[in-house]
Amino acid sequence: MDRLKNAFEMSFRLRPVGLALAAVYAASCLISRQFSLDQFFLPAGIRAAALLIVPTRLWPYLLLGEYIYFAKLRLPMIDTYGLDWVILASTLLMPMAMLVIYLHRMRTPSEAATGLWLLSLSLCTALLVPGLNLGISYVLWSNPPPSNLLDAVDRTIFGHFAAIITLVPLAFLWTLRHADPSWRPRFVTPTSVAILLMLILGLGMQLTGTSAHTARTHLVLIAALPAIALTFMHGWRGAAIAIPLLNLPLHAATPSTGLPSSFDLGTFATQQNMAVMSVALLALGSSISYHHQRARSRGLAEETTLRLARSSHQTSERELRERAIHLKHLSEGMDSSLDEMVNWLNSQGHHAVANSLQHASSVHSRLFREQASLVYPTGLEQVGLYVALQAGGACKNWSNTHRVTPPRLAGNPCLLTVDLQLAIYRTLIEAVALLLELESGQVCVAARCGNSGSRRGIVVVVSLLDRRCVLSTRTTHQAVERLAGRILAYGGSVHCRSNRLRLALHEPSSQLRTAIIQPA
Repeated sequence: MDRLKNAFEMSFRLRPVGLALAAVYAASCLISRQFSLDQFFLPAGIRAAALLIVPTRLWPYLLLGEYIYFAKLRLPMIDTYGLDWVILASTLLMPMAMLVIYLHRMRTPSEAATGLWLLSLSLCTALLVPGLNLGISYVLWSNPPPSNLLDAVDRTIFGHFAAIITLVPLAFLWTLRHADPSWRPRFVTPTSVAILLMLILGLGMQLTGTSAHTARTHLVLIAALPAIALTFMHGWRGAAIAIPLLNLPLHAATPSTGLPSSFDLGTFATQQNMAVMSVALLALGSSISYHHQRARSRGLAEETTLRLARSSHQTSERELRERAIHLKHLSEGMDSSLDEMVNWLNSQGHHAVANSLQHASSVHSRLFREQASLVYPTGLEQVGLYVALQAGGACKNWSNTHRVTPPRLAGNPCLLTVDLQLAIYRTLIEAVALLLELESGQVCVAARCGNSGSRRGIVVVVSLLDRRCVLSTRTTHQAVERLAGRILAYGGSVHCRSNRLRLALHEPSSQLRTAIIQPA
């Protein structure tokens, strides 16, 4: 029973932080109302922004601050509009805004869908909250509604929407301040320049005369250019910064009668255009963020795939190395046994048989080592790619075909990592075998190690000796299928052109970009 009692026990303990939050919220709404217009109602934007920034556990204090704000504002209106309107119109607006924003917060948007999520939140809040207020007013006002009710509805809803779409994206950006914005360092200077230009143009709006609507409109249109640049650079985050820098200076420069319900027709058209531009910036920013996220995810997936492919190749090479070492031990054991047999035959006087056995043993031992080097070139780790290639079984096999000219090798491959040398070793053998299988005529092999900028790499060209010959379509397709897997895993490239295959590899970088190393 005690556990059940504790489970349903409700605590109404007041927190000093919550009371301070309620006081700050009420004061912000009261002060901002003095600077608000029908066409730009700042308390509506503050309400939505506060509900986004403040955790839901502190929302009751925001509700308390809202009631303090309306108590100060509407208690003197009881005699004019009636007690029912004052109570209902003051107590139901914040719960309606809470419901709208809570339903949106239940579905946290992805980076790509944030702009559309903010548009939905702003539009729903701007429609439902003032719509509820106007509906209550229309039903409960003791005085008949004004004849231009539709104009009042238009101004009220637009004024709420203009303020909400100005402050809500910035508030949501603040809630994500600890998240990785993925802003690239090269955009820092252009971003600062764009923000500075918008601030200067906003100051210019303040300095224009109250009746200079045309000049103010031109300044706003010019300020839209750096706003678009911010959106292109940073997606919806750039739009969230640009929209307040567009709308707030325009609002501050709008002529006002000093009354809370003042309205300026000369600036209203410009503000409508700015609202449309704000929607367009958020939609554009959302699209840019979506494609940026897709490109980033694709790049990370490609990087992961290539890293796994390299790891797989390295694991296979380690297994082949162990197998080659085992074969080497077997060869040494057989050579030792045959040497003992040769020594015994010589001691027994069978010199002819001993010499014949020794000759056969040396021949087969050499062939065995050549074949073992094709399994794994253990000498490559000590003497480098070129020596291992010329002294191993690959070069001997090429020589036996009488179709491969002596390879032309330049540069120092020992500066490259062993993994990279192994990759080009395997690919080169496969490329030569491919041309010997699918093409006729002599085959040339050339390789060159060198530097490209700050990276080292190697380029290998396997070509037909006759330059008038062109590789067949079948050879080209087979080359891409059989050679590209290992080459691309190391960030290299395979090019089939005219009578040659060109293989380029470089030391892998963090971005796995294709090397650009021109052959001599």
